[in-house]
Amino acid sequence: MKKWIVLLLTVMVVSACSNEPKEEGDTSITELTGSNERKNAKEFTISAAEKEWEISSGQVIEAWTYNGTVPGEEIRVQEGDHLKVKLENHLSEPVTIHWHGMVLPNPMDGVAGVTQNSVQPGESFVYQFQAKEAGTYWYHSHQQSSKQVDKGLYGALIVEDPEKTYDSDRVLIFDEWALNGSSSNGMMGGMMDGSMNDGDMDTHMSYNTLSINGKAGNAITPIEVEQNELVRLRLINAGYAKRTLAFNGQEYRVVANDGNEVKNGEKTDQLLEIAPGERIDVEFEAGNPSWIIEEAVEENSLSIPVFASGSSTRDQHARQAQSTLLSYTEYGEMNALFEREVTPDLEYDMDLGVSMGMMQGGMKFTINDETFPETENIKVSEGDMVKVNLTNDSMLDHPMHLHGHHFQVISKNGQVLENPLVKDLINVKPGESYEIIFKADNPGHWLLHCHDLVHANNGMVTVVKYNDVYSPFELEGKFDNQPE
Repeated sequence: MKKWIVLLLTVMVVSACSNEPKEEGDTSITELTGSNERKNAKEFTISAAEKEWEISSGQVIEAWTYNGTVPGEEIRVQEGDHLKVKLENHLSEPVTIHWHGMVLPNPMDGVAGVTQNSVQPGESFVYQFQAKEAGTYWYHSHQQSSKQVDKGLYGALIVEDPEKTYDSDRVLIFDEWALNGSSSNGMMGGMMDGSMNDGDMDTHMSYNTLSINGKAGNAITPIEVEQNELVRLRLINAGYAKRTLAFNGQEYRVVANDGNEVKNGEKTDQLLEIAPGERIDVEFEAGNPSWIIEEAVEENSLSIPVFASGSSTRDQHARQAQSTLLSYTEYGEMNALFEREVTPDLEYDMDLGVSMGMMQGGMKFTINDETFPETENIKVSEGDMVKVNLTNDSMLDHPMHLHGHHFQVISKNGQVLENPLVKDLINVKPGESYEIIFKADNPGHWLLHCHDLVHANNGMVTVVKYNDVYSPFELEGKFDNQPE
């Protein structure tokens, strides 16, 4: 009789415990699968593997690749298509795929230890989601991403608008490499040429070669276009330093920013800046017979010839001095997410800092003086309007990227923006501050982090966590989950 009483009490206790809410909620992010709609399904297989890659003539590197190339195989679909992507891991280390800029269900976000376990060597994982919004996106590993993206694990994801108005488009993915294990400047060189003062001094000290689509120097493939056609360039920065491009007299319009349409932008030939993780689409009319797109800050380090078919010459136009930088906060028009006077339900101050520490490279990158995973989570409820105040108190750039949401930039350096700016990444330069606001309308656990991935790896990461939602995954552990 006593045994039955003990057994009954045990069952009652277990039953009561099973009904207790989890520490962070009742719903696992694995249940947040979104719509079951599967029309216009497009299937892809992406294999991660090591391969020797010729980055320039006679220069071969040991790269990590998706489907054997750097960048990885381009994925191109139509707006509304359903994607089914099987990741196969043939590397000796675990990997994932994060779909940068995509608004998708949380379990498909590809962040090791947060939304999934990393995919172990010899194993596979299937990502499924709908490409709801046309735009320029990219994909990359979010397992030890500071190392794995650096070795080549990234590629373009293009979602085409079925009513596109341009004649053709090209994708240019920018990156930088440390060939032969040396940097271009070093500390003294950076002090002499001024690069130590531009917010990217740490990256300049670590890399000596710039690339486009996995090629450097004379190996860069020229852009060939038809005379007088309207050409869209989809510019993606997969590196850790901003790129400043000169178009040398060729006029262009910015037509999209982080996948969001920019309307009524005037033609310009100003310098164009692209921060790490950012995507900028520009369009130009192919009128000039030949010209050059080049890096304007690091002299002669990056040059992309552009040739129009039918032209009688392929002489490159003389470089034209241009020092004016295009300001996104003052350019064109974007569809606002919210009315200007929005009262937030929650407000968070995020001070971005750098200090000496026992982390990689002897530096730690902090949010409110803490490093991940000790940084304070941003805890929200579905439907909340969330305002985040970003302030950079360091001497380095911090391109801050929010997963799973678009945000609207309210102000820069205390000045309210006249026109809406809608993005998922904003580069906060030394001494700058931004106010951004987003609606918590996509439940899950979502990273907000610096997309100089070395900074993220050394601490500049936090997580937007929806109340009543928990993650069953853990950092490190038997899967060695390392989101940055």
